[in-house]
Amino acid sequence: MLIKNATLPDGRSGIDVLVREGRIAALGPNLAAPEGVQVIEAAGQLLSPPFVDAHFHMDATLSVGLPRVNESGTLLEGIALWGELKPQLTQQALVERALQYCDWAVAKGLLAIRSHVDVCDERLLAVEALLHVRERVKPYLDLQLVAFPQDGLLRAPNALANLKRALDLGVDVVGGIPHFERTAEQGAQSVKLLCELAAERGLRVDMHCDESDDPLSRHVETLAFHTQRLGLQGRVTGSHLTSMHSMDNYYVSKLLPLMREAGLHAIANPLINITLQGRHDSYPRRRGMTRVPELLAAGINVGFGHDCVMDPWYSLGSGDMLEVAAMGLHVAQMTSQTQMRQCFDAVTGNSARILGLDDYGLEVGKAADFVLLQAGDAIEAIRLRATRLLVVRRGQVLACSAPAKAVMSLPGRPIAVDWRAPPR
Repeated sequence: MLIKNATLPDGRSGIDVLVREGRIAALGPNLAAPEGVQVIEAAGQLLSPPFVDAHFHMDATLSVGLPRVNESGTLLEGIALWGELKPQLTQQALVERALQYCDWAVAKGLLAIRSHVDVCDERLLAVEALLHVRERVKPYLDLQLVAFPQDGLLRAPNALANLKRALDLGVDVVGGIPHFERTAEQGAQSVKLLCELAAERGLRVDMHCDESDDPLSRHVETLAFHTQRLGLQGRVTGSHLTSMHSMDNYYVSKLLPLMREAGLHAIANPLINITLQGRHDSYPRRRGMTRVPELLAAGINVGFGHDCVMDPWYSLGSGDMLEVAAMGLHVAQMTSQTQMRQCFDAVTGNSARILGLDDYGLEVGKAADFVLLQAGDAIEAIRLRATRLLVVRRGQVLACSAPAKAVMSLPGRPIAVDWRAPPR
């Protein structure tokens, strides 16, 4: 395959990409087409690495309405509702819903997902189901699993033993939820135990951390401390971090350097944070999302996650990471040209770094995984929720869509792509 005349997210235009044996063999202007290679004319459209969802819950996805609807739309009712649903879960239903979502994801150019999976069910039903799904989707999607003690590592009976069992079965990442423990002291203890477990096993850590409006929920500080103490720099992520939205500026000025020194990654979940946080407020009502611009300015890698799609916490969603980027842009008021591109990075390269996807990116020698978008640049892709004209993995076309006909584009910018061009 040879992609001709593409624009890349870094602004380079007129770029050709040659694919051989599933990898990027050459990248640059005016590449010659080898004999028999399929030539695809991009006509100046945006060629991007695939989208990456750094934070998701695939065990709950597409379960909206089971056994009932979350009437209040709150985080706590969602947790209670998930507790009601767990006894009714079957492995077959879990697998079927997850596979359906993976199909949605691929069609949207989303080819890597980190999913938290609840380990507080003694049966580990969801763990076994998603391990099966991970193998099923391996040819077309990277699915990374996090052992997540939804009901609290120390609060729920046998949660620590169940988490270790899940890791023994092959789950990839150590998870936690310190702010949901009974006391702040137990929350801090859970962070210590989980980081030590990850260090012992050579695994990454991704904790639901301070998903609260309480400015005194400060477990990310403890997470940064144990990350440094155990030499886990670059392998640890704090997800949500919504309490930072409510913290005073002086404390944050101390916290951000600690996070940077520890090499922590941060994940915001714009769609869900803006929906679930601030529920105890009247007006003015807090947005609830963590301080994304400030984290980036401090040199901390920030990714965005979809978090939920049609589940007990969120009845909407479609697997579109451009929708996630757009919400993050608006909520964080990241409307400069640079900041809007940073929001695109948050659903592509930044999140790939969080997952540790070493074979990711538009570079010679990397895997030929990319998405051709009906947009002239990253900002236009967010604005239009751009049509995914082609979704390619290892040089093979997984999905394609006809160009949208009613796209508003700048004068002189083509909107059609001849992706059906026959092999030369």
